[in-house]
Amino acid sequence: MSATQHHTPKTFKNFIEFLPMLLTTTVARILPYKLRNRFFAKTGGFIISKVPSLRKRVLDGLNRVYPDMNDDEKIELCKSIGQQVGRSWSEILFNATYKNQLPLFQAKEPNAGLAILKDAQEKGKGVILFSGHFGQFDAVRHYLKSKGMETGAVYRENNNPWYDPYFLHGLEEAGKPIMGRDASGRMKMVKHLRKGGFLAMLVDQKFQGGDLIPFLGHNALTSTVPAQLALRYNLPLIPAFGIRAKNGFNIDIEFGDPIEHSDAITMTRQMNDCLSAKILEHPDQWYWLHQRWKDIDLYHPEHIDSK
Repeated sequence: MSATQHHTPKTFKNFIEFLPMLLTTTVARILPYKLRNRFFAKTGGFIISKVPSLRKRVLDGLNRVYPDMNDDEKIELCKSIGQQVGRSWSEILFNATYKNQLPLFQAKEPNAGLAILKDAQEKGKGVILFSGHFGQFDAVRHYLKSKGMETGAVYRENNNPWYDPYFLHGLEEAGKPIMGRDASGRMKMVKHLRKGGFLAMLVDQKFQGGDLIPFLGHNALTSTVPAQLALRYNLPLIPAFGIRAKNGFNIDIEFGDPIEHSDAITMTRQMNDCLSAKILEHPDQWYWLHQRWKDIDLYHPEHIDSK
């Protein structure tokens, strides 16, 4: 049974939109991991750098964050971003076999964040890990699951109800439970954490009801929920990143020092700063297709945090 009930009705139109993905993944299923990885990397690089609407999304973000970068560099970076998107997307869809690639996932020691996770596990205490759509985060969850620290995740329902079960099943392969962002999902999050569960949250998407907090140097609507949960239930809030090596296959897993407890806004700023620093180190590994700063100009300047 799915971890969540899809609320969008299935229509013939969104089935037609889903059909190319269904055909592609059906064929790709027979390919060995590395060949499939290369295939999706090339496909993603081509599509995102050539399809005008997708290319514009990426370039809008690059223009904002890198105003001095020349056009040729941006187009080349756009292609690299597409390759990374293709790799990560295919790995999540095929998580049932991607979990067999554990020798490719390496966590460096000594690692303060990892030590805190192990200590929390021994004490039966919950933990919130945060990251973004950056690198290969599910490699982190596969790694933790292999160490007996299965980590659930917060999930955003996809707009296409035909595609959604495939993606959801992939997420479940890396760790359960998978919880939605609605009220029911929030209750499950709290229950899971209070029982000593580990929970991963990706904090880089626009959150309409959030606060304007700098991200990559520009104010963005950001959820403070991870910080609120950490404060309310006295839980460690730990950055976790799966950074892809240049060969496209190996993943360096990093657990950072926990965010110091203070107040939700300050902690969320620190989370954004931490994630932003990683993206600036590896800009090709972030999912620039997010319209992270959409409609920000509609907000009155007095409500914008420019510190």
